[in-house]
Amino acid sequence: MIVVAGEALIDLVPQGPGALASLRPALGGGPYNTAVALGRLGSPTAFCSRVSSDAFGEALLDGLRAAGVDVSGVQRGDEPTTLAVATIDTHGSAAYSFYVDGTADRLFAAPTALPAGTRAVSFGTCSLVLEPGASAYEELMRAAAGQGVFTALDPNIRAGLIPDADAYRARFLKWLPSVTLLKLSEEDARWLGGTPREWLAAGPSAVVITRGGDGLTVLTRDGAEYSVPGEKADVVDTIGAGDTVNAALLHGLAAQDALSPAALAGLDAGGWTRLLRFAARAAAITCSRAGAEPPYAHELDG
Repeated sequence: MIVVAGEALIDLVPQGPGALASLRPALGGGPYNTAVALGRLGSPTAFCSRVSSDAFGEALLDGLRAAGVDVSGVQRGDEPTTLAVATIDTHGSAAYSFYVDGTADRLFAAPTALPAGTRAVSFGTCSLVLEPGASAYEELMRAAAGQGVFTALDPNIRAGLIPDADAYRARFLKWLPSVTLLKLSEEDARWLGGTPREWLAAGPSAVVITRGGDGLTVLTRDGAEYSVPGEKADVVDTIGAGDTVNAALLHGLAAQDALSPAALAGLDAGGWTRLLRFAARAAAITCSRAGAEPPYAHELDG
């Protein structure tokens, strides 16, 4: 079982250029997209979050169920669902504005235990910014790491939600001793400051950097570095691409029986190259269609 912990929200995706373009609601949120992608790839997956009981919340849970994700541990609340309004530039890249005050996911409480058979827990995005839920997710991260569970972190920076950048950067560094695999984009790395080698020294066994169409690079604690090029795609937009990479990395590591800190540290050049190529292929498929629509396992066969 891979547990994905974090927010589920509704993306309002523009259907054309300009500030007044029509908006189409779509299921989203970084952790939510990761959970759906894992389910579609065939990994046993559970979602750990707090979701509204409104119509959007029901639709979000239906999307998880359709992907085969276990939602039995999802907390519910009467507060509204978080909304994220996307804008798409001429290259298909998305930027977001968020409506988060008084929403259900912010009131998440750390569970007393993880689901039976949990091999990994994935964290990231808005859920690690917005209090009081952020502290509860942080508590869960530290508890999982303390039990020897593989932990993955994708900060997926949304700068507009972070009132004190320096405080967030300091908090990020405090998470690293509890992180097995750190994945982040080049843009996030620049915003956070520091270097992958500095982050590796603080705790993670490996750091994966995504470089958009230029591919992916992994740096490991033992000094190794491997890169693969991006897969060609007719890009519609990049919504959910990074979340798909998260899922592909976790799914691929599970397939190589490498979902433990020791096994990850022992992954060789061939194992890393296969894994990164798989993630690049999965992300390219997501970029080739509108919104966060990660691939199914049969689309990646071979």
